[in-house]
Amino acid sequence: MKRSCEKWLGVTPSFSRPRVSDDNAFSEALFRTLKYRPSFPRRLFASVEVAHDWVTRFVAWYNTEHRHSAIRFVTPDDRHFGREAMLLTRRHQVYQRARTRHPERWSRVTRNWTPVGPVRLGPSPNLSPAVQEMRLIG
Repeated sequence: MKRSCEKWLGVTPSFSRPRVSDDNAFSEALFRTLKYRPSFPRRLFASVEVAHDWVTRFVAWYNTEHRHSAIRFVTPDDRHFGREAMLLTRRHQVYQRARTRHPERWSRVTRNWTPVGPVRLGPSPNLSPAVQEMRLIG
């Protein structure tokens, strides 16, 4: 059943050793978030359709509601649709007002709310090998 289901879904099984991942770090983080959602079922999905529906709802939540720490607690949709800078500017202003009103609560500067820029696993594919090497050295 498993092999035929993999073929039917177009899934290629991983040949990685168990608990040793060399896969895409973003995919691994997404999968961990998925597994630890309170709504993730404790038992197998009743059918492929039920699994599909659950994953569809999860992806909608992940992209529109889940605030990602690596991108300063904005959603992927906020970033994709250009709302990130405005949201982070507002957050910075809120923190600055709070710090002015209650300086005793801060021993250092407030949280950094500047946009993080591009997020990549490796060097940009558009950079020449020489520029990529210079970035690694510098």
